[in-house]
Amino acid sequence: MPRPTSDVQAFEAHATDADLDDLRARLAAARLPEAETVYRAGPDPRRWDQGVPLADLIDLVDYWRTGYNWRPFEERLNSIGQFRTTIDGLGIHFLHRRSARTDATPLILTHGWPGSVAEFVDVVDELADPKDADAPAFHVVVPSLPGFGYSDKPATTGWGTEKIAAAWVELMGRLGYSKFLAHGGDWGGNITTVLAGRFPGHVLGIHTTFAEGPPGLPTDGLTADERRWTEETHDFWHHRAAYAKQQATRPQTIGYSLVDSPVGLLAWILDKFAEWSDTEDSPFETISRDRILDDVTLYWLTRTGASAARIYYESHNSLDPDLRVDVPSAITTYPRDIEKYPRPWAQERYRQIVRWTTPKTGGHFPSLEVPDYFIKDLQAGLTAVLAANR
Repeated sequence: MPRPTSDVQAFEAHATDADLDDLRARLAAARLPEAETVYRAGPDPRRWDQGVPLADLIDLVDYWRTGYNWRPFEERLNSIGQFRTTIDGLGIHFLHRRSARTDATPLILTHGWPGSVAEFVDVVDELADPKDADAPAFHVVVPSLPGFGYSDKPATTGWGTEKIAAAWVELMGRLGYSKFLAHGGDWGGNITTVLAGRFPGHVLGIHTTFAEGPPGLPTDGLTADERRWTEETHDFWHHRAAYAKQQATRPQTIGYSLVDSPVGLLAWILDKFAEWSDTEDSPFETISRDRILDDVTLYWLTRTGASAARIYYESHNSLDPDLRVDVPSAITTYPRDIEKYPRPWAQERYRQIVRWTTPKTGGHFPSLEVPDYFIKDLQAGLTAVLAANR
């Protein structure tokens, strides 16, 4: 088994009591707006039409202040194994869980926004050492994107998806993994695509929940369901993506609120967990309050609200339209995800799709919403990818 190079150092997370006390004090002193007005255009208007409802936010802020405990999540990160290394002058944090299996394959999992490594803490163990002896095993690496979590905040421009993908190749090489598999969704899916397209000599294959086809493809010949996907994706970007425009054009401006106000940060992130998950009303129908607060608290303690937002400034609409992926690819499109691309469009970019899956449930955060299905689907997809390499 390869050993980490001397450039990799062990890391442990430990927030000070003073920081946690300050968080609770700020929550207690929060100034909240009046309740949202309700536009009753139909028989059952969604309560979240104007964003996070005041009543829901008050309940969650109270729980964050009086009931939530950060320490178990901190201990979970430490138990998986945390490390840092410096690549191109920037400190990169990552989780690393080696499998006990001798046939395990290296796998890098990349999160997106407003996620973090919290997206994968509940699936790492089963991916590394599955209970089913016939299931594939993986040496699992979960990096924090630059400007996220315990990774450093870039002090200059340039840390877009292309540079991050190159950094992931360097990171995996330092761990002794010259060839590896990759998975990602959201920005992680974009980076996974760049990894596969730019570094096919290192990437054995990929699994992604974000398979963006090249721009400008016609709708001729698409099925009714595929046309509906394109319409829903178009509607999302034209009517529900103000957050992306803000972070792509003025990340510093919104960053002041995200770093100074825990309630502002919570509302900004909770809004996306609510809108993008496969639920009828509240994200807590499928994702626990504690796990969402783990994610938000990680942003708060590391003061990364602004630096994480800048990935949009660096990379919004930057995926090379001519980039093609020739390594084996497994693609899963969840029904309530925010971007869904028909297979005829996806295969214009991903030239060797070995598994295409459209589950009946799940949204933008499948590893949190449907973790058991996510694990089995990822295992099956990467098994197909590995079989295509033989």
